[in-house]
Amino acid sequence: MSRLAIGRRGLLGVAGGLVLAGGAPARVAAAAEGLLRVGLVNFPPNIRPLENTGSSQAAVKMMIYRSLLSYDHAGQLRNEMAESWVAESPTAYRFKLLPNVRFHNGDAVTAEDVRFTLQEILAENSTAYMKPFLSVVDKVEVLGPLEGRILLKEASIPFPHLMASYHAPILSAKKAVLNGLPVGTGPFKLAAIERGSSIEVERFEGFYKPGLPKVARIRFQGYSDENLRVSALQAGDVDVIEGVPWQSMSAIDANPRLKMESTVGPFMNLLFNTRTGPFTDARVRRAVAYAIKRDEVVRAAHYGRGTQQFGLPYPAPYDDLPSAGIFSYDPARAKQLLQEAGVGGGFAATLLATSSPTLHQATAEVVQQNLKEVGIDVTLRLPEWGTRVTMGNRGQYDFAVFGTVAAWPDPDALSVYLTGSNAYTRSHGFSSEKIDALLQAGRQEAHPAKRRAIYDDLQKQAAEECPIVWLTLRSQAFAMQAGVQGFHNLPGSLTFYAPITLEETSPG
Repeated sequence: MSRLAIGRRGLLGVAGGLVLAGGAPARVAAAAEGLLRVGLVNFPPNIRPLENTGSSQAAVKMMIYRSLLSYDHAGQLRNEMAESWVAESPTAYRFKLLPNVRFHNGDAVTAEDVRFTLQEILAENSTAYMKPFLSVVDKVEVLGPLEGRILLKEASIPFPHLMASYHAPILSAKKAVLNGLPVGTGPFKLAAIERGSSIEVERFEGFYKPGLPKVARIRFQGYSDENLRVSALQAGDVDVIEGVPWQSMSAIDANPRLKMESTVGPFMNLLFNTRTGPFTDARVRRAVAYAIKRDEVVRAAHYGRGTQQFGLPYPAPYDDLPSAGIFSYDPARAKQLLQEAGVGGGFAATLLATSSPTLHQATAEVVQQNLKEVGIDVTLRLPEWGTRVTMGNRGQYDFAVFGTVAAWPDPDALSVYLTGSNAYTRSHGFSSEKIDALLQAGRQEAHPAKRRAIYDDLQKQAAEECPIVWLTLRSQAFAMQAGVQGFHNLPGSLTFYAPITLEETSPG
């Protein structure tokens, strides 16, 4: 068996590693002790705890790792590893850990581990996904074995949501490693990896929630072909699947042996390489925003299960600002902007997407056809998901189809896509002092009316600079066997957090 490759400070990937035993006797034994089988959209490119490579990675990480806070079934913040969490002032939060939380190697979790984790995320050479957003942290004071205080550089209204992120789990200050990964505190430990195919986790007997998890093992199976994922569910080969294809939702709804939980919250958009290529001019990006028939994206990519999005996808109650719907379908305006930018005669561009999940490809095909009508000749690139992520991180595209969800249920979550270091979730090379200043003002303003005004201004500024073209809000669903008990989709933008309820789930 090949060993897992070691990254910075011991944060390990899943490029190699433990190999699933895989024979029939092993499967029978797993079933006898309680096995839950989960079909993922893709095999995760890695399960490094501080990185973000998509929803499939998140599902696995939430079983292995946990944060100080999390969300309940209604989408409300709750204590997770924290026994208490108190805002002492706008810039100070005091926490006390549950007394029975242990890492998978048996070590007790302490306030020192919380301090280490935030230091690790914020280290100068850190590549942690949450680094730009947690940079508001000034320091962590250890007040006792289980108590500490997090001091901020400035007020941050959404800060508690950051401490609930599954991209900021608590890691061991001892840098302990188990089965090729930093030790976690979640309900399951990593048990085996069949490279490119499946990841299996096994119950952690020392988990801090009595009676959980409900099963002894979970096998996460990657299905890059969404038809195979649905077929596996219909055949009873898996118990739960994420990312139900929109074209399959009606059939699953009508099948008495299956059930489905859906919500509207994730979105589709276009990202741009703003450093090189044809989209360095904001006028050209705005032209794209006016040229897309978003209703066609809803029909082609979501089979009608979605809505058009003409501005920033703010969560309620910020979704009805005066600036909402700032764009429209206006090909004449698109051609005028291209003329003003000096490319009225047209140009060629490459659009990066992926064929799995197919909504990315379907979205790309609509964009390709729509832009042809205003003189932009688009060539599609459709690599598999892992390559798509790598190319996005490297800025190897002219523009790209992207789909995700707000990282936390607050308008500040859009900072993930509008600012910060380059990542596949953001337009390559884009930066804006005006947008950064508005985001900063919004996260510091506690007065509701004043905060709404700030985000209204942000909508207008984002439309002017147009780092991202927002296309649709889409339905997102999990489907499962009718007998499955305990699984809950979380509402709206928190749907990607739903796999946290796998700890409560049993095949029935």
